[in-house]
Amino acid sequence: MISTQKFTVTQPTQIHFGVGAIDDLAQKVRDFGGSKVFLVADPNLEKVGLLKKITTPLVTAGIPFEIFDHVDPEPGLRLADEGTAKAMESGCDCVVGAGGGSAMDVAKAVSILMTNGGKAEDYLGLGKIKKAGVPKIMVPTTAGTGAEVTFTAVFINEKTQSKGGMNGDPLYPDAAILDPALTVTVPPHVTAAPGIDALTHALEAYVSTQSHAISDMYALEAIELISQNLGVAYANGNNIEARSAMLLGSMLAGKALATAGVGLVHAMAYPLGGMFNIPHGLANAVLLPYVVDYNIIGNPEKFARIAYVMGYDIDELSLREASRTAVEAVFELNQDVGIPTCLADLDIPAEKIPEMAEIALTVTRPVENNPRKPSLEDVILIYEAAHKGW
Repeated sequence: MISTQKFTVTQPTQIHFGVGAIDDLAQKVRDFGGSKVFLVADPNLEKVGLLKKITTPLVTAGIPFEIFDHVDPEPGLRLADEGTAKAMESGCDCVVGAGGGSAMDVAKAVSILMTNGGKAEDYLGLGKIKKAGVPKIMVPTTAGTGAEVTFTAVFINEKTQSKGGMNGDPLYPDAAILDPALTVTVPPHVTAAPGIDALTHALEAYVSTQSHAISDMYALEAIELISQNLGVAYANGNNIEARSAMLLGSMLAGKALATAGVGLVHAMAYPLGGMFNIPHGLANAVLLPYVVDYNIIGNPEKFARIAYVMGYDIDELSLREASRTAVEAVFELNQDVGIPTCLADLDIPAEKIPEMAEIALTVTRPVENNPRKPSLEDVILIYEAAHKGW
């Protein structure tokens, strides 16, 4: 299998990991030739005292910066356009994204738009970005999206009320600074959904039809780190070991998805964000066990391996029993960290399910990556099961 498989891996992002790594921010800006920073920041950072920790290295080094914190949990394309206009007007030549996936996606898009011109809408899809952006450095303050190491930026298209991504190698950040100390103030509910989001990235990349030896290595390590540490980080946010493991697991999951892609969970989560403004991580988390249940027959060996890596004893089980244990493993982890058990808990109207299913199937790349090829009826049935609950 490995000897005949063809794959390409492009992952240029410098990774700086460890407690206190944020102190290196100013030096990284200078390493990339930056003289003024456009800081795209999650608006909650100032409320929890993190914004100062991120700006202090810049202040100490005498590097000026402009803060753009008008970032929504599910950002629209207009935010990327507005941010680009302000960055250009302010004379910034380096972009820093700090916060969760939304802030980092906006930051990545701003970097690209500053050199490529046009509007964010022009670059939705794959391979439409022709030029490298200005230097961009990502500082995740949650363990979830892995956006600090991916070539994607996802937005809501206000015209169509659908979600779509800008995709291309120029979107890879130049550097990522992963400081676990920046994640300890994240409250339990913000630890939970992004944590399961990261697990979803790793799990879907592992069973993707585009998976390979390198993506599997990233994915399995991420699945183990996240499944063994999310509960601890959720219960005790000050546990720096658990926070470190989660941040590392999230990053590895991002690397896995960047090389192997994601699957049907993501495709089905897009309508929840576009139509009902459900945060991406929460949508993925609620849908995950139901899609795993559907997908098992597409690759039972790998789903059995997932259950094993998540700490379940499968030695005495048949392959069928072992693979189905993956559903139990995911659902129990969701329960441990307070994820809603069904779409009804998110106030999703059941009558919208057929429309959601049609939209989900238009998210072609994740659907094509999925280990089982879904029909429209399949997707409707999964949504209905997820709406009703176990």
